[in-house]
Amino acid sequence: MVAMENDVPNGSAASIPHVVMLATPGMGHLIPLAELAKRLASQHGVTTTLVAFASTKSSTQHAFLASLPPSITSLHLPPFDLSDLPHGTTIETLMSEECARSVPALTEILTKLKETNHVVAFITDLFGMDAFDAAYSAGIERRYLFIPTNLHLLTLMLHLPELDISIPGAFQDLAEPLQLPGCVPIPGKDLLSPLQDKSNPCYRWMVHHASRSIEADAILVNSFDAVEPDVATVLQQQEPGRPPVYNIGPLILTESKSKSINTVPPTSSRAACLDWLDRQPARSVIFVSFGSGGSLPTEQMRELALGLELSGQRFLWVVRSPSNEGAVNDNYYDAASKKDPFVFLPEGFVERTKDVGFLVSSWAPQIDVLAHQATGGFLTHCGWNSTLESLVHGVPMLAWPLYAEQHQNAVMLAEGIGAAIRVPELKGKEMIAEVVKELMAGEGKGAEVRTTVANLQKDALEGLSEGGAASTALAEVVGKWAGDQN
Repeated sequence: MVAMENDVPNGSAASIPHVVMLATPGMGHLIPLAELAKRLASQHGVTTTLVAFASTKSSTQHAFLASLPPSITSLHLPPFDLSDLPHGTTIETLMSEECARSVPALTEILTKLKETNHVVAFITDLFGMDAFDAAYSAGIERRYLFIPTNLHLLTLMLHLPELDISIPGAFQDLAEPLQLPGCVPIPGKDLLSPLQDKSNPCYRWMVHHASRSIEADAILVNSFDAVEPDVATVLQQQEPGRPPVYNIGPLILTESKSKSINTVPPTSSRAACLDWLDRQPARSVIFVSFGSGGSLPTEQMRELALGLELSGQRFLWVVRSPSNEGAVNDNYYDAASKKDPFVFLPEGFVERTKDVGFLVSSWAPQIDVLAHQATGGFLTHCGWNSTLESLVHGVPMLAWPLYAEQHQNAVMLAEGIGAAIRVPELKGKEMIAEVVKELMAGEGKGAEVRTTVANLQKDALEGLSEGGAASTALAEVVGKWAGDQN
């Protein structure tokens, strides 16, 4: 049975344009789709059903879904048994398998929604491409691919079927960086992590999803032209056989102070974090967080702590238990650490840094922290949600990528647009201290990055305003639904 989170808003559902969205697992997929649903409601009067997977029905996700406005009804697909998959199966394979096995149940849901709503479109992200089969079966004529990251990732996926044939060896062994149309050259080892091992089933899944992406009526991307201008120009040109591409970002978490996942932790922990920032000088604090799904190896966590201490800069660090089995762990589904993370810090570190640092276990209200006047830098894993949140609030970045597309994001941000400084690959405490000081107070590269981010902030906010690029792009998509009949 499907579990509803919110009631359908008052009014004639049969006459209001309605969109169904499928969010594959991970808050990085769910948040931007929910924000798209909010924008469709506020700007175009469109209601939404947001479908999520049973595997991600965590306390974090439940609180987030429960916080959504009445224009967004949310429900979960029934659970599916994935126990036949071997231990160590990648998150990308798990998501893809769960989606493929969910097609019959999703078909039933879409068919029922069509009976009571004026369904004008179905939207899914990259790992939900097989869900197009459910939309076909349910008779939903307009099907869209949503890319929660950027145009660089989209370009790689659009070219992946041909790259799969033309590059027989491992991408990490490429002698030269991969140069795709309009994109920053990306070294092979920094390409999307599921592509690095061609013998792993997740690689074939990525090629599969990429091959199906051309079935979309259009591709909606959570980015904006100024942050990747050259590839934006390339993708604005129509090509035979490729769906039109619309930059509709930045879509970032809104209403964080009252109605979001910022209410998941106890109110007191949130207040303590922001109260501490209130006592710090303007632009003096570097915020350190690796997103809801990332963890460092024990030794890197230790070097980061010592590097922050050595830098002498004020810091607010979201500390999560280390993982020596890879950057992605159970936190991909739920942000809470499963162990006390502070016991892994260097001996005496907490006491020595108590006057300049503030430590938070597992979670912090990231939007509120980045918006705070005391925050002057962000040491980030380069997840695209975090990147956009940083740019919208004008916070320059230190790039410390972990998994997924984060390494290629780091290359694009640091070597392409110049909105970040890359943390050196050998992450010793001295190197970490050096780049932290440069970002926060340096007159060379640090000053350039701070200026670039300030300009990108203006571009992002202008695009979201009425008549701006993002608003215009979304209006063009919605305009195609005006004459649709249920």
